[in-house]
Amino acid sequence: MNETLDISIVIPLFNEEESLPELAEWIANVMQVNNYSYEILFIDDGSKDNSWQVIEQLKVLNPNIRAIKFRRNYGKSAGLNVGFAAANGNVVFTMDADLQDSPDELPELYKMIVEEGWDLVSGWKKKRYDPITKTIPTKLFNAATRKMSGIKNLHDFNCGLKAYKKDVIKNIEVYGEMHRYIPVIAKWAGFEKITEKVVHHQERKYGVTKFGLERFINGFLDLLSITFIARFGKRPMHLFGSLGTLMFVIGFLSALYIGISKLYYLSKGVKAILVTDNPYFYISLTAMIIGSLLFIAGFLGELVSRSSPHRNNYQIEKEI
Repeated sequence: MNETLDISIVIPLFNEEESLPELAEWIANVMQVNNYSYEILFIDDGSKDNSWQVIEQLKVLNPNIRAIKFRRNYGKSAGLNVGFAAANGNVVFTMDADLQDSPDELPELYKMIVEEGWDLVSGWKKKRYDPITKTIPTKLFNAATRKMSGIKNLHDFNCGLKAYKKDVIKNIEVYGEMHRYIPVIAKWAGFEKITEKVVHHQERKYGVTKFGLERFINGFLDLLSITFIARFGKRPMHLFGSLGTLMFVIGFLSALYIGISKLYYLSKGVKAILVTDNPYFYISLTAMIIGSLLFIAGFLGELVSRSSPHRNNYQIEKEI
């Protein structure tokens, strides 16, 4: 049986060999000063440098370190999902490995979970040391996420530094690139006590950022995806069936009106345009076809589970 600890710190990483010793020592000092029982979970996302060798050395010095290495690069969401499954702490933290998140923030975040009863506390890097090409898209992205998710009190959804009650991370699933929306996933899983805390953002000390501008495009698409799945994933017929039925009815009534009008004019001996020469007939026919296709899509969606059993099968190369 795994020992229950005060704190688990899940740290996904990719090519961060330079920052790991300093980060591990910094965390250990904070934990020791506050007398927390803890574990550090390094999730090596298929690093190509010497990150894993560095972790093995750190493990010898600090038995509270655990680590998992992926055979190849899967992405941050995969690392978090595996880390959450392995975590034993009553309070689970996530943070980046690049030293831009400060371990000195952990005690206050821990108190907010344990003493104030929050389910999730997200860091807010109110003052960022990033170029304007990153800060402006980030603000737009966060504004859109607040609007679509209904979580009005978060300013920085994608901050790597977060604290979770254990129940939260054991009842959510992170996949694809959904790590940006963990607060949204948690809310839709029933954990609504979500807040934020202003945290210090440090300039990157080693290496380079692993994310480019394309993440904002991907992030918006992921937001649409997760919104749809959360609202209609278990009842796709409610969306596609309703839209399909509406489209079919509009098309059918329009075609019926065209046919009745044609018969009416014929009964009066009035020359009327051929039904097949009437452009509105083809619009009506198209509406009925689209409506039928939408209805079929809803029906098929009901038959196909949105949760593939193989979605989080990752090839783990090593574990210590």
